Amino acid sequence: MAAPATSPPAPSNLKRIVAASLVGTTIEWYDFFLYGSAAALVFNKLFFPESDPLVGTLLSFLTYAVGFAARPLGALVFGHYGDRLGRKKLLVLSLLMMGGATFAIGLLPTHATVGAAAPVLLTILRLVQGFALGGEWGGAVLLVSEHGDAERRGFWASWPQTGAPAGQLLATGVLSALTALMSESAFGSWGWRIPFLLSGVLVLIGLWIRLSVDESPVFKAALAQAEERRSSAGAAEKMPLVAVLRHHWRDVLIAMGARMAENISYYVITAFVLVYATTAADLGKQTALNAVLIASAVHFAVIPMWGALSDRVGRKPVYLVGAVGVGLWAFPFFALIDTRNFGSLLLAVTVGLFFHGAMYAPQAAFFSEMFATRMRYSGASIGAQFSSVAAGAPAPLIATALLADFDSSVPISLYVIAAALITLLAVGCAKETRHRDLTDIEGAAAAPDAAAGAPKADARTV
Repeated sequence: MAAPATSPPAPSNLKRIVAASLVGTTIEWYDFFLYGSAAALVFNKLFFPESDPLVGTLLSFLTYAVGFAARPLGALVFGHYGDRLGRKKLLVLSLLMMGGATFAIGLLPTHATVGAAAPVLLTILRLVQGFALGGEWGGAVLLVSEHGDAERRGFWASWPQTGAPAGQLLATGVLSALTALMSESAFGSWGWRIPFLLSGVLVLIGLWIRLSVDESPVFKAALAQAEERRSSAGAAEKMPLVAVLRHHWRDVLIAMGARMAENISYYVITAFVLVYATTAADLGKQTALNAVLIASAVHFAVIPMWGALSDRVGRKPVYLVGAVGVGLWAFPFFALIDTRNFGSLLLAVTVGLFFHGAMYAPQAAFFSEMFATRMRYSGASIGAQFSSVAAGAPAPLIATALLADFDSSVPISLYVIAAALITLLAVGCAKETRHRDLTDIEGAAAAPDAAAGAPKADARTV
């Protein structure tokens, strides 16, 4: 059955959809990154005070990594229901879960008050954060990808991706302002709670905007076709997860490999850098936070530029430039920080995020274009989030452990380079997707009754 054509949305409507996705992802990444920054700066003292400072940092990063462990489960659950019920409903739920967990962290008692129960409660709330974020990303980028016009899909779909640097910018900015305005004792005592409690206000704003947009027209057309087939043939529809593993397993592996360099480099550049700059390079917290703050603003600006470029030259070339860039920058990154100069630190982080943007910008459209509509939320989420367990989750932990064991940045640089090589291999094996039609509801693999003489689409990637 041919997919019904969907007309491009009006520019004003598309901008509202982009804004809804961007605001939601910004808030959710704010919550997620706020935890990472706090883990690097204060959680070691608040929740693991009996440990050596570097060991305490390792333990706080371990709770940080636990959030990543819950992301694949969130991808499975949100992907399944997002492909069955729609993108919008699940995005509202993910925002409520993430914001609620972050607000609750701001109310947590510390180790000094309740002892060992404090890190346990912290870990549980971190699991809720990870579960919610595992479902957020796929829905946010699909809502824009499936509304937007094919000619500029890379550009429009890259805007939800700017939610990551925007969230980082917001989280780092709030922490930077608080550490500048408050004494270290006041910040460690109660000031650290303020940015977590602010999440409650941000969630209300995000819900108001997100509830105002319509469901994806591509998904609604796919759902109508599924209902028509079910009523006429009486056949039950396969679970999205089963369909993904049957028809798109290769694309899932490619997406997982593509995320290795993107995920690892990002958390080394933005989270671990706070540890390295304040310990190995002996720079102040404020100096490190300011560098990440300014670099995140640049990151926000370059992501749509890389997304637009992917519309002109393709997703693969732009992605490969980013992977090569972060690999080549690994050694200069730490060498610049070792100069103990703010300008050099800023250059190191900014260039690293510039190259990271070349991978992150086309990723939304690239992954969306790999999967058929009725399994797209599941496929994109599984490919993106399962890799985070092996990539982003342990990245600050591994980097901190390597620094503690070798007292050198060389093993950390080699770690980033190894990730870049994996991504180069994965993306090199992928097919270019920028001309794929997202209104192909089922894909060739799910349409065995197609006309014998009709041109056949790539069964794996439509």
